[in-house]
Amino acid sequence: MKTIDELLTDGVAGKRVFVRADLNVPLSGTTITDDGRIRAVLPTVKALADAGARVVVASHLGRPKGAPDPAFSLAPAAARLGELLGADVEFATDTVGESAEAAVTGLADGQVAVLENLRFNAGETSKDDAERAAFADRLAGLADVYVGDGFGAVHRKHASVFDLPARLPHYAGHLIATEVGVLKKLTEDVKRPYVVALGGAKVSDKLAVIDQLLGKADRILIGGGMAYTFLKAKGYEVGSSLLQEDQLPAVVEYLERAERTGVELVLPVDALVASAFPDLKAKAPADATSVAADAIPADQMGLDIGPESRKLYASKIADAATVFWNGPMGVFEHPDFAEGTKAVAQALLDSEAFTVVGGGDSAAAVRILGFDENAFGHISTGGGASLEYLEGKTLPGLAALED
Repeated sequence: MKTIDELLTDGVAGKRVFVRADLNVPLSGTTITDDGRIRAVLPTVKALADAGARVVVASHLGRPKGAPDPAFSLAPAAARLGELLGADVEFATDTVGESAEAAVTGLADGQVAVLENLRFNAGETSKDDAERAAFADRLAGLADVYVGDGFGAVHRKHASVFDLPARLPHYAGHLIATEVGVLKKLTEDVKRPYVVALGGAKVSDKLAVIDQLLGKADRILIGGGMAYTFLKAKGYEVGSSLLQEDQLPAVVEYLERAERTGVELVLPVDALVASAFPDLKAKAPADATSVAADAIPADQMGLDIGPESRKLYASKIADAATVFWNGPMGVFEHPDFAEGTKAVAQALLDSEAFTVVGGGDSAAAVRILGFDENAFGHISTGGGASLEYLEGKTLPGLAALED
């Protein structure tokens, strides 16, 4: 995989460089609530602009249905990118139409333009190879060189991620090069003890990675909504907690395999429960109580790991040499159910391990809960991409850059 460093050495002044970024930031109306993904691509965009390239930045945002939708416009992200660069950024109001062509044509050396949401064109996400190829052909007409730096999208076989690199000289940006380097530390010659903390809502989202990690990790800590399927598999009452009954056979098998292979699979010993899911907007106090993990009342739902579980999980992380964390331990968006996620984040900071926060809600939680991002070894910009890499899958966007 050739990197942007090689491209910069060869010289890019005057060249139109298409940067496939991941500007898929959370919005409240038109206000960006977390600009982490914009800041993550900044080093690549700035390096290219400083070297005299004419930089064309493209990304998706949300899941519009192949047609323009103002709710998913990249205009706020383009404005924020300009603020971070300290320079004017041209914004094209379409992807491959008149506005995009005018914006790119009007670029001078060292200037930057952002195209409108790629998913406003059905060809971006189409499963029809010909339709994707046609869109990729039009995107290729806007550039001389391709730089892939949208790590959060590399697990998608989309036109701008998979098809476009084949049409242009292609390089990995700083972010993708960093992300791949970090993930190799989690899969090749891992420093031990290797501890993995997995949370989030659905166990089905994590089954494949658990399957892989059972042969690689020393300890796997389970939290979040997915923990209640594990607790149910042990025969515990979980009340009205989130439960995926169809996943119980797989979870039972994983519990048995962990015991058989000597992998320490750690489940909560207590939980914070309430009678109903909390109002995340009002954030009014909830009727939260702490109960043992094997004594959740039938009319209560688990919403966070309890105080004893927080201590237990911190102790299991304390002596680690490598830690990978993906998924919050509870409903961290509500202050009454944020302590489990805080405890895991703090345990990572307190350890001397190489720590990786695996993107998605975990990365958002780190920022929302006020932790210093720079204190962690690495915070990934792509939760789904990170997990699929650890599952051993071939990621289309990385494969396209390796050709």
